Amino acid sequence: MESIVIAVTGASAQILAERAIDLLLRSDYSIDVILSKGAYEVWNSENNIQVPLDSVKQEYFWRNRFNNNKGKLTCHKWNENSAGIASGSYITKGMVILPCSMGTLGRIASGCSIDLIERCADVHLKEGRPLIISPRESPFNLIHLRNMSFLSEAGAKIVPCIPAWYAHPKDLQEMIDFMVVRLFDTLNIELKEINRWKVKI
Repeated sequence: MESIVIAVTGASAQILAERAIDLLLRSDYSIDVILSKGAYEVWNSENNIQVPLDSVKQEYFWRNRFNNNKGKLTCHKWNENSAGIASGSYITKGMVILPCSMGTLGRIASGCSIDLIERCADVHLKEGRPLIISPRESPFNLIHLRNMSFLSEAGAKIVPCIPAWYAHPKDLQEMIDFMVVRLFDTLNIELKEINRWKVKI
C-alpha cells in the first residue's frame, strides 16, 4: 500500500495532526510520520507531554495514546535525511504538512531543504505528487502570502484548517473532526469512524 507522509511542524494546533494520524490508522492506511524539532517543543507546551525522540518508542507512544493497532505506522526523526521517504524512488500517495509553520513553508518555497520534512516536500513537488500544506498563522503578511502563492504555482495545495458551522458541531471534537476530514478530502481519502455531515439546501 502506498504510504501517506504526515509532517508536523512547530506550530500550534498539534491536536489536528494527532487526530489525523489516529483516523488514518483506523482507516487502515500506511503512514510515515515526521515531527519537526519544533513540534516536539510545541507538543510539550500544549499538552505537557514529551513525545519520544526515538522512532520505535514514538510508534509505541502513538499506538498506546490512541489505543489503535490498525494500519501501518512508521515514525522518523526530523534530521533522518537518509530515510526512504527522502527519495523520489519511494512511492507515496501524497504528503500532508499539518500544521505548517511559516518558517517551514518559506524554506520549502525557496527550495531550501534543511530537514526531512522539507526534503520530502521538495520530493513531492519534483515528482508531481500531491503536497497538501495546512498553514497555521494569523494574520498572514505579504511574504507568507507570496510564499503560499509560489507553492501553489509549483503544484502544492494550500489548505488551512478553517472551521465551519453548517455541520452544527456539538463540541470541539466534532469541529476538529470536520477540519481533518475536509483536509483529507483534498487527497480523495475517506476516513472511517466519522459520520459525515449532510448539507441541507
